[in-house]
Amino acid sequence: MRKNEVFKVLAVVFFILLSVPTMAQKRVLHVYTSLPEQEATVYINAFMVSHPDIEVQWVRLSTGQMLARIRAEASNPQASVWFGGPTDSYILAAQEGLFAPYKESLGWQYMPAAYKDPNGYWTGFGINYLCFVSNKNFLEEHSLEPPTSWYSLLDPVFKGKVSCAFPYTSGTGYARLATLVFLMGEEEALNFEKRLSEQVLEYTESGPGCIPKVGLGEAAVGITYISDVLSAIAQGYPIVYSYPKEGTSYTTDCVALIRGGPEPDLAKIFYDWLLSAEAQELFKQFYRIGLNPSVTWPQGIVPEKLVKYDFLWAAQNRDRLINEWRRITGY
Repeated sequence: MRKNEVFKVLAVVFFILLSVPTMAQKRVLHVYTSLPEQEATVYINAFMVSHPDIEVQWVRLSTGQMLARIRAEASNPQASVWFGGPTDSYILAAQEGLFAPYKESLGWQYMPAAYKDPNGYWTGFGINYLCFVSNKNFLEEHSLEPPTSWYSLLDPVFKGKVSCAFPYTSGTGYARLATLVFLMGEEEALNFEKRLSEQVLEYTESGPGCIPKVGLGEAAVGITYISDVLSAIAQGYPIVYSYPKEGTSYTTDCVALIRGGPEPDLAKIFYDWLLSAEAQELFKQFYRIGLNPSVTWPQGIVPEKLVKYDFLWAAQNRDRLINEWRRITGY
């Protein structure tokens, strides 16, 4: 064998030997998320770039489905952190003992009291507003303006043309139901939902599920969060958003450590990173309003009127309200 070839072989062997310890040192973090898959992918990939020694393996489910999964795995958790999904579901999970507290997080410490659990079981990382999304072509064809009232959705012109999420599979869907309860009172809200169900093309399992249906013209109007709509507009969907004049609600997307999760130390690293300015600058790609005070909020997307949304009441009454909804709508 020639001397040059020997050197090449030795170089390859040396490189392999150097790589083995590095590969062995790679740590795995198991993460659950209820954010849209495209959005979660960006954040998780950015985290792995920032922390090259950590590999994230993750699962995405809608909020209701994810809460059910974490409950089912409570005796043997398969993930260490959950991020994305509305406050009331996190309150409920914390009350059931599914989360571990993390008050040592600097993110928890700087966060205003309205956006975190006082005992450190969850912290908000972004805020989002519930809105209507309408297909521009449908509005033009019917000489309509975007709906500006909850009751507009009951107009005969929208018969079979409304798309929104089940409240028992989706945090967005439950937020819609609870918002109406706080706005109208429980009896009227359930009656409204009964009438709305007769307008629905089909219910989706997740809040953003209405976006492609409205964007492609299968549905005329949907109900989801503003960040989903603005992101879809940027992708070229012919849609427009509007807010109900009676009032709408906001949600705080949250992050929490799963009690007994397999990688608690790595989960804390991810938790802290998600609340950092570095991570929250990424939120702008998806029009999500970050809660880190060093990050500026997007302009022009805040509704004029908000309902007084009681997150604790919504969490405590979630199962009961959903059962009533299913009884009265038949879904």
